[in-house]
Amino acid sequence: MTYALTDSATMVRRNLKRMIRYPSMTFQLLLMPVVFLLLFVYVFGGTLGAGLGGPSGGRAEYLNYVTPTIILMAITAAVQGTTISIALDMTEGIVDRFRTMAIARVSVLTGHVVGSLVQTVLAMTFVFGVAMLIGFRPQASALGWLALAGLLVAMAFALIWLSAALGLASKTVEGSSNVGLPLILLPFFGNGFVPTDSMPTVLRWFAEYQPFTPFIDALRGLLMGTPIGNSGWIALGWCVAIGAGGYLWSKKLFNRESTR
Repeated sequence: MTYALTDSATMVRRNLKRMIRYPSMTFQLLLMPVVFLLLFVYVFGGTLGAGLGGPSGGRAEYLNYVTPTIILMAITAAVQGTTISIALDMTEGIVDRFRTMAIARVSVLTGHVVGSLVQTVLAMTFVFGVAMLIGFRPQASALGWLALAGLLVAMAFALIWLSAALGLASKTVEGSSNVGLPLILLPFFGNGFVPTDSMPTVLRWFAEYQPFTPFIDALRGLLMGTPIGNSGWIALGWCVAIGAGGYLWSKKLFNRESTR
């Protein structure tokens, strides 16, 4: 166990150094959710905010509505980097080199997952800071902030394991950059940008039952200090399902590669 922890810490440092050595990828993953935030608030916010039916309406109300969605998109954008970096390692032969060394095999994936979790937390913090600069004012209680932090980490951890599996399943680095696109697109087919009751029946049904909708409902309620109903428990259930599925799939794929 001591060797596994030491080797995992080494792999975490390796992946964090990669984030520093390849700032263009890190900057791109940070930039995309911020661009979406500014686009929807300043281009569409006035019209979409007026349609929310709140007491104030307009751009300020829409900022409060859409910020939780953009924070979630910061997670999905950051974990896409996990898929690419794992695919890069698997196709360039460095993992084969690691297998010839006296290191714990579990440390290879652990380094990617923990390093990506650190990067994802930084991405969420950056997006939240930009939202605050342009006028977002959360109303969360102390307990709400604690629950919010726990839920965000759980969501990030689950999606990172899924992204790790997608990276292992990818045959090329170019292909790995595309397999994570559904994670980025799903918030658009939920209640992230407009309420689901404005959608056609079939799309509304999909939007209400896809996993990102309870995520967004829970984040929105916790940030604004409003009741979240059972959205929090549903979101945690999805986190467990996605995280466990991603972990088991990753483990199977990595072990299969190890036996070749």
